[in-house]
Amino acid sequence: MKSHSDSYASAGVDITAGYKAVELMKSHIARTTTDGVIGSIGGFGGLFRPDFLGMEDPILVSGTDGVGTKLRIAFLMNKHDTVGIDCVAMCVNDIICSGAKPLFFLDYIACGKNVPERIEAIVSGVAEGCVQSGAALIGGETAEMPGFYPVDEYDLAGFAVGIVDRKKMIDNSTICEGDVILALPSSGVHSNGFSLVRKVFDVENNPDLASPCERLGGKSIGEALLEPTRIYVKPILALLDQISVKGISHITGGGFYENVPRSIPQGFSAKIDRASLKIPPIFDLLAETGNIPERDMFNTYNMGVGMCVIVDRNDASTALSVLSDCGEDAYVVGEITKGDEGVVIC
Repeated sequence: MKSHSDSYASAGVDITAGYKAVELMKSHIARTTTDGVIGSIGGFGGLFRPDFLGMEDPILVSGTDGVGTKLRIAFLMNKHDTVGIDCVAMCVNDIICSGAKPLFFLDYIACGKNVPERIEAIVSGVAEGCVQSGAALIGGETAEMPGFYPVDEYDLAGFAVGIVDRKKMIDNSTICEGDVILALPSSGVHSNGFSLVRKVFDVENNPDLASPCERLGGKSIGEALLEPTRIYVKPILALLDQISVKGISHITGGGFYENVPRSIPQGFSAKIDRASLKIPPIFDLLAETGNIPERDMFNTYNMGVGMCVIVDRNDASTALSVLSDCGEDAYVVGEITKGDEGVVIC
């Protein structure tokens, strides 16, 4: 029989709501089960047996992140089933930059009040992100924290662990002048820079947040901002099976100027062709509304490019074909040059 504490409930923590939330999320978690999963949720630790077959020197690669203040948009729009995708995406898109295949994911939800149906919606998004990336959701934690979080608010974070054979790790050591930079399109703002987004659009007081916007093709500003972060794991894994990828950058907080140089060795720079970029309208609306200089936009947001992939010029055509077969509308966005400028957008 499940336990219950009247004293704890009087302090604002309903243990039985936690039990109900777990029951509601079980079907979502089951969708993410992979061959390595051992047991089921409910224990003190998530169990996973990795497959090292065919690997000479297996390396575990981990990543952790949260959704950040994008959650405010979810609260205001009362839509909670997509932010879990963001949480997974921010972790798995990072570890795939090393060539690591995600194995499993764990989440952490802290809330002011445990509303089981809302927790289920959040976890349904986490599960969808795991399915998209091939990771198993093997555990997590929901913490009810009355008096710390408002009753209608929560925070969401998580971490992923992946694996790669050391000899197949992407370490930028082979990058040279003339290599091509490919852009994998983003779905929009993804999950970075939302403190500025919220200020520019005054989301707390904006009566048009949920109203259709012609500039956004009929979507509301709230809907466009809640568009979940794209997950690039499966297209990148398919690409790694076909060609030698030299470097990968996940374009997150810090935009182009911070993230692209992380995949380039010293003595080289990335020359980005500004005219080639396919920038979604939400960025133009954001820049115009907030009077944000273009350099600040490129230093804060992905500007329509969720990931940059560096390949040999002779492999570019094959890479674009492989990515296209995976549903990615990738395109050439620049090239590697000699120099220490980091990123040059021209």
